[in-house]
Amino acid sequence: MSLTRSEELKDPVCGMAVSESSGHHTDHAGRRWTFCSSMCKAKFDAEPGRYSESPAASANADGAHAHHGHHSHASDHAASAPAPAAAGTIYTCPMHPEIRQDRPGTCPKCGMALEPVLPSLEDDDNPELRDFSRRFWWTLPLSVVVMLLAMFGHRWHLFEAGTQSWVELVLTLPVVLWAGWPFFERGWQSVVNRSPNMWTLIGLGTGAAFVYSVVATVAPGVFPASFVSMGRVNVYFEAAAVIISLTLLGQLLELRARSQTSAAIKSLLGLSPKTARRINADGSEADVPLDHVHVGDRLRVRPGEKVPVDGVVLEGRSSVDESMLTGEPVPVSKREGDHLIGATLNGSGALVMRSERVGSQTMLSQIVQMVSSAQRSRAPMQRMADGVAGWFVLAVVAIAVLTFFGWGLFGPQPSWVFGLINAVSVLIIACPCALGLATPMSIMVATGRGATQGVLFRDAAAIENLRKVDTLIVDKTGTLTEGRPAFERAIGAEGFSDDQVLHLAASLDQGSEHPLADAIVRQARERGLALEAPETFESGSGIGVRGRVAGQSLALGNTVLMEQAGVSVQALADQAEALRQGGASVMYLAVDGRLAGLLAVSDPVKTSTPEALAALHAAGLRIVMATGDGLSTAQAVARRLGIDEVHGEVQPADKLALVERLQREGRVVAMAGDGINDAPALAKADVGIAMGTGTDVAMNSAQVTLVKGDLRGISIALGLSDATVGNMQQNLGFALVYNGLGVPLAAGLLYPFTGWLLSPMFAALAMSLSSASVVGNALRLRKKRLGAQ
Repeated sequence: MSLTRSEELKDPVCGMAVSESSGHHTDHAGRRWTFCSSMCKAKFDAEPGRYSESPAASANADGAHAHHGHHSHASDHAASAPAPAAAGTIYTCPMHPEIRQDRPGTCPKCGMALEPVLPSLEDDDNPELRDFSRRFWWTLPLSVVVMLLAMFGHRWHLFEAGTQSWVELVLTLPVVLWAGWPFFERGWQSVVNRSPNMWTLIGLGTGAAFVYSVVATVAPGVFPASFVSMGRVNVYFEAAAVIISLTLLGQLLELRARSQTSAAIKSLLGLSPKTARRINADGSEADVPLDHVHVGDRLRVRPGEKVPVDGVVLEGRSSVDESMLTGEPVPVSKREGDHLIGATLNGSGALVMRSERVGSQTMLSQIVQMVSSAQRSRAPMQRMADGVAGWFVLAVVAIAVLTFFGWGLFGPQPSWVFGLINAVSVLIIACPCALGLATPMSIMVATGRGATQGVLFRDAAAIENLRKVDTLIVDKTGTLTEGRPAFERAIGAEGFSDDQVLHLAASLDQGSEHPLADAIVRQARERGLALEAPETFESGSGIGVRGRVAGQSLALGNTVLMEQAGVSVQALADQAEALRQGGASVMYLAVDGRLAGLLAVSDPVKTSTPEALAALHAAGLRIVMATGDGLSTAQAVARRLGIDEVHGEVQPADKLALVERLQREGRVVAMAGDGINDAPALAKADVGIAMGTGTDVAMNSAQVTLVKGDLRGISIALGLSDATVGNMQQNLGFALVYNGLGVPLAAGLLYPFTGWLLSPMFAALAMSLSSASVVGNALRLRKKRLGAQ
């Protein structure tokens, strides 16, 4: 099956293959641009000029221009693999995520090698790791020989003093000018870009030692007699060579450790199956590549196979292991009408499903995109570290200059040699790399760990802020309860039968996506009632719906909606209250301004909710329920669950006002919800938490998404937030203490009291190991025990 031109479009932001029938579009510069998700569209809308010049953008714009106005209504034929095509790969800096380009390279701010925003399963080879490995291993023998000559050459009497300097120069040239050339390039870029960083210090330190030694070898006569030792002017080729070799070693250790931080995304990418078994219209079956699956296709999932895409069960029963995406260890029973998540593992039963979301629209693809975006975001703590790092480099250079002149003018003979060596040691040991990596590495590991537990963080700030939360506002339907209500009964007022009430309410509710509406429509169809298409439909934003059915004006909702419509509900008030006391949600139906009846729908509390709320109370959180349901219903549920504060019959504006009031009282507020009416409060809260089983609008408004829609995930998120912030503090503390102790030692401040001086080679070793240790400490988060586990 060949792809059409419209199916070859590339998202100009992330480079993913997208279909022209994708629901995410924008118009810019006279062209239609197509995106894989709302997040990429938002990034493009914010900076269209930045993304409209990339190769992926050209492919998108050319295709959109050629097929402007053409849409395929038959399918949503997006590429199924979440990883972007190589040609559209975007590269970014782990320390400065605002740096983005469409080719490999180095960061203009810190000099670190750029890496793909989204790792690829097809190519695990890191070109910088390969290049540095080659430079390290080819020149390591030369560095070792130079070091041995410097240490023991005068004892072995292999060469005359002057000749030995020339031999060391020849052996050091390949190490400095080839193996160390990338360091000098990055150091020069830091000067040109006015962004001092670790490479500034390394370039200055090794360059100064090498240039001094070359001059001492080529023109020894320019130096005073105090510089001569054992028949020659002292040279420090071994320092320059060994520093470069040790820096390369440190980079190899760091690059290998950093590659493990993307292990979570790679494991998610590897979950998706490569093919699906499609049932054709004639009943025949065939295995097809996953990118040939269309929305609406019927697929067979055999025992032991992975579910290919998101969809709904049409036939069969089975248990599906969803732990790889939700963190829920117990397989979930699936039957007709239940939803399936792509990449989850089918158990012993055979299923026939209908595909509903394919390609970049599947939950797996959205999880990968969200985790990748969160990993590249910057925590408030990191912004502080970044600000410190730039000034820190300038301060170190100043300290190195003072060290050089201080030793040269006031130190023992040969004073200027001591000054040079100690200045080089200061420059090398004070590398700010550990400081720069302290928070990004923790964030990358934490977001990956959260994804494997069914907790998705939108950005690093959410991880840092969640641990400060002391108040949690929760919606009821779909958050505390199953979100799959069961119809209980309809009661007609005078002049209306029970079936008439159900018929009219279900006809109107066909235009609503609320779970309560779904229960009503489903019940009407089960009773065989012939529903009529609503002539008009208007959502009441959490209080109900209005519309016209069969020429009649209908209003269906809570007492607030009835009051707005001027309809008295007194005739059915007693029956409604009895139903609410039993925990049912009650909706009134008004026809042409007259009360027609009520409908009761019950939504059972999730079995995990009591355990989750107990854990949150134990963590010191105050739990507040805010729901559009009647106050009696809300209070009945709250009593059973031990909720601290209850607000019923609230509109979206009321939830927003509740968040604002609690914030004014000095509380740090998290809001957990799953519906469109929760979106304003989710966006306003200090941390918004969306149920992954809810609406896209809610998830797009929140900073944290619980894939399973289980409140126990909040305990996991809280534990991860505490562990991550603690880990970042450890990394920052280690980096600051390391530099606080290392710089004075390297400058020789302890020499008058202890006689200690720090060799530049030992400084280089300590610098390399500091960066590797920061990454290693961050990787401990992968094994950290979290709450609710």
